[in-house]
Formats: sequence, structure tokens, C-alpha cells
Amino acid sequence: MKPINQSPSNISHRTIVVGDLHGCYDELIELLTTIDFSANDRVVAVGDLTVKGPKSREILDLFIADRRFRSVLGNHDLALLRFWRGERHKFTGAQKKTGRELEFDREKYSSFLSSLPLMIDLDSHLVVHAGLRPDRPLDQQDADDLLELRTLGRKKRTSRKGTPWYDVYDGDKVVLFGHWPAPEPRRAPHAIGLDTGCVYGNRLTAYIVETDELVSVPARLFYRKASDRFYKSGEPSADIPRAASGTIIAT
Repeated sequence: MKPINQSPSNISHRTIVVGDLHGCYDELIELLTTIDFSANDRVVAVGDLTVKGPKSREILDLFIADRRFRSVLGNHDLALLRFWRGERHKFTGAQKKTGRELEFDREKYSSFLSSLPLMIDLDSHLVVHAGLRPDRPLDQQDADDLLELRTLGRKKRTSRKGTPWYDVYDGDKVVLFGHWPAPEPRRAPHAIGLDTGCVYGNRLTAYIVETDELVSVPARLFYRKASDRFYKSGEPSADIPRAASGTIIAT
């Protein structure tokens, strides 16, 4: 991918926070083309760069080679590390498949994924993969919560049946997260969920921090069948237009 040297408008640089990629490299490039991604811009991903989609290697190579790209660690990225370490764990078929596909350069990819943080602080915004406990300071958050939390009030942090953590969170920083796919971005007063199921044939969504805009491009293919939960997890929002091509919407 060749950088575009001109930034739009009078903004000298932009921070583009992108939802779960899961190997959807082509959609990422289309999204960046849609917004005229420039040499001064930067991308921050919410994790799960890999697994399920077709081009995990291309995604990893891009993030490794280009310093404009950063990411937090996602639970599927962690699963790859555990697979390569030979840990006892109940891996999914997709995790095993990706682990074997990347085995040829495991040292490089393992080193990169191992370097990813669990949080990235953008001053006014905070990037995590899944969620955080609203009643705990940021420096006391549990790693498993940052990687897997969906709801509060249940035994399992991964449960979809409790109170979504973002409905309770009222911290000073707006949290940008992924992990819990829905047909449209999950919105709360102090949080935005950016996983809109690109790998399930829906869309790849990102948020531009400096201009408070959502960016969306359609998936090129249905790479993986989504469960019924995906379609029940949110009705299309009236204030977020749908289009066959890329769309940019002020929030």
C-alpha cells in the first residue's frame, strides 16, 4: 500500500481507530483509501487482527512494517500465541488453522503479537479490545476483562445476558472497543463499539478521533457464517446511513 501524501482539510494528522479486522486486509485498504489516508495519519486497531478471515498474514505484515499502525491485543491474537507455545487450551478450528498458516514465520509474528499492549491511551480516548470494569481505576483493570468482558452482573465475563459494561461506564475518557460484533456500532455516552462484523459479511467500521466521524466500508465476502446472536445484537441505527460503497458520517 502506497501512502497518500495529502491529508484532507486543514487537519495535520488524524487518528483512525479501526474495529476488529480478523484478517480482512482488503477491506482495511479500501477503508483507508476512502478517507484518503495520509503519511501523517495513524491507525490504531482494537485487536483481533487475526483469525477467521482470509489475510491474517497480510494484516500482520502491514502492522509490523509500517509505524503508522498500532494495535491492542485481542483474544484471538492471544490464542495464536498460546497455540504456538503449545499451551493446553480449547482452541477453535479457525485459531488452529491460522496458527498453522503462520507457522512458517512464527518467530516474527509471535514477537509482534507479544509486544501488543492491552490498552492504548489517546488522551481523550482509550482503546481496549473488549471492555473494562467501570468501578475500577484503569491501572487496576484485569487483563481477562480487557480481552473478553461483555456484561456485568454475571459469573462469566463473556456473557451476553447481563448489563453491558459500556452502559454503566462514565469515565472521563471515551472508550473505543471491539470484540462484541453487532450490525451497527454500539453507542453509549462514553464508549463506542467498532466491531461491525466485517468477517461475517457486514462492514468494517472505524472512528476518526479528531473529527468525531465514523467510517464504514462493506465486506467483500461472507468469510465466516455469523451466529443468530449477531443479527439480534442491534437494530440498524437511523442516524448511521447504509451504503454499498464507503460512507463517512459525522457523529
